[in-house]
Amino acid sequence: MPDDALLRSTLRERWHLVPAETRALPGGLLSRGWDVTAGGERFVVRLAEPAARQAVEAGLAAAEHLRGTGIEAGEPVRTLAGGLTAETPAGAFAVLRRAPGRTLDRRDPIDQQFWGDRLGAVHRTLQGFHHPGLRRWNLLDPDAPHLSIEPWLRPAVADAVTAMTRLTVTDRLTYGVLHGDPAAETFLVDPATGRAGLLDCGASGTGPLLYDVAAAVVYAGGLETSAELLDGYLAAGPIDEDELHAALPVLLRFRWAVQADDSARRLARGEREGTREALVRAEEALAETTGRP
Repeated sequence: MPDDALLRSTLRERWHLVPAETRALPGGLLSRGWDVTAGGERFVVRLAEPAARQAVEAGLAAAEHLRGTGIEAGEPVRTLAGGLTAETPAGAFAVLRRAPGRTLDRRDPIDQQFWGDRLGAVHRTLQGFHHPGLRRWNLLDPDAPHLSIEPWLRPAVADAVTAMTRLTVTDRLTYGVLHGDPAAETFLVDPATGRAGLLDCGASGTGPLLYDVAAAVVYAGGLETSAELLDGYLAAGPIDEDELHAALPVLLRFRWAVQADDSARRLARGEREGTREALVRAEEALAETTGRP
């Protein structure tokens, strides 16, 4: 996580934005975000790892595409040099002009309907979207060195990858452009107009659309607390009910494995703040889905 000085200096030097206020955004498994006020306007600033720069730019292009179809989304702001992102030692920064509205509350049933509806609309709208930076679906590597950080970690990730591989071979899944990290706080509703939208599209890639749904269910607290979210998604998205109920448990397990892998990688790099807690949550969730002690 970069310090506040790096965030402010990057915005000043690359965008000529002088923040009056910065606030870290919650959520964000694959990137970090801030709500920034500068020059009387509100912006969303995202930071992703250097290797994800092209995927971030694909997400920004996807946001522009959504805006062109009438879906409220953050407007990408180019750097002074004309780029979509600014590369720094901490990673790739991106800035979007914030769409109007408040972020959604994952616990509110009405907000869950908005959440599921907008995620489904994004999936359906981006079915014809193409960009060279879109990352292809890539399973986790069970042999990665950072998985040695805990004895349970490598077997749990390997089991989740095996189940996911079996599913992709034996079942027909709906593929498309993924949002990547669809936390409730990434979606908005404007009380003045009743219109719902989203802040951004994260580091976009292509893969089974149910991966996004599983990620949203995890953010909502699990299957037992996400009924309205799933109803909203089924009404707007391209996935049918049979596919959702048949494949979602495997995707949920895989999403927890992704969180475990990400937390282990961050711990191996020395990133301690909140990372150990995230790894413990992933361990508990994976134990529930596999029966491991």
